[in-house]
Amino acid sequence: MKFIDENNVLTLLGEKVLPGKRATINFNLAKLYTTSSVEIPIIIERAKKPGPVILITSGIHGDEINGVEIVRQIIARKINKPKKGTIICIPVVNIFGFLDMKRAFPDGRDLNRVFPGNPRGSLASRFAYQFVKKILPVADLCLDFHTGGAARFNVAQVRIDPLDVVSAEYARVFNAPFTLTSKIIPKSYRATCSRLKIPVLLFEGGKSKVSDKEIAKAGVQGAMRVFAHLGMLDPAIEVPEADRPSKYIESTQWIRANYSGLLHTKVHCGQHLEIGQHIATITDPYGKFRHVVKAKSEGYVINVNEASLVYQGDAIFNVSVEKSTSEQGESEEEI
Repeated sequence: MKFIDENNVLTLLGEKVLPGKRATINFNLAKLYTTSSVEIPIIIERAKKPGPVILITSGIHGDEINGVEIVRQIIARKINKPKKGTIICIPVVNIFGFLDMKRAFPDGRDLNRVFPGNPRGSLASRFAYQFVKKILPVADLCLDFHTGGAARFNVAQVRIDPLDVVSAEYARVFNAPFTLTSKIIPKSYRATCSRLKIPVLLFEGGKSKVSDKEIAKAGVQGAMRVFAHLGMLDPAIEVPEADRPSKYIESTQWIRANYSGLLHTKVHCGQHLEIGQHIATITDPYGKFRHVVKAKSEGYVINVNEASLVYQGDAIFNVSVEKSTSEQGESEEEI
């Protein structure tokens, strides 16, 4: 399917968007029980001059507010008005989950585990199929904004496949506080982008149902640096410089609770730990038990469990480790 013709006219979901124009196209797939249509706004900004097409998404998980706030700011501050090419923003992909503040689709499926979808499958799978067929192929680059799940707070980070040299270069330009190499999860949005040979940056930061100003700032500024790198940012907008180069993390390991009880964390995301450092305390409700959690190795705190209560075995910290010394463990995406 050809999305942009020889006259630089973009056709998306049956609607034409001319060079230099903007449009909001509603992506309709399913209805509520009341038969009311559920519409997903797709906001398109086009320059007169041809150039790359960047597809920006957030809210694939409906309770991840930080990503939605990042894309909202990109639109509200007119950062998405390109000097050349096209910028397409979808602030809330999973509108069903967003309305209920739930991670999954109404069918209980995690949208980010059903790509590329099935036209005869569940609601989430049908949505993924239509998205992949009718929207995704237009993109030359995808920026996908996410948030930590449940009570787990993620440091601002970009995740990449280390073998994807193009995405790795975009990650260097984005320059999030941390850059993590992580395996591509089967049936994820990132896996489908990889299969279609579309470079993708997956940004993570903060925790679900909470909007964090510093996380949003990191996401917005990273996107601006990518736009500027591609010659798409309006010259009137100042390109923010990062405070420091992104810390490159090849491997992380979870620290888990050895006991159940009340969790009192002593360190924060992004902090560098020393061996033996007191990083948390687990107590019982009755004042008779107190267990000190200590760091077993040096590393940066990538994720903190901000839940007040934990069970034995619950993940409480994700910490960077030297790849050669790391034990077999899980990435944050696998929890």
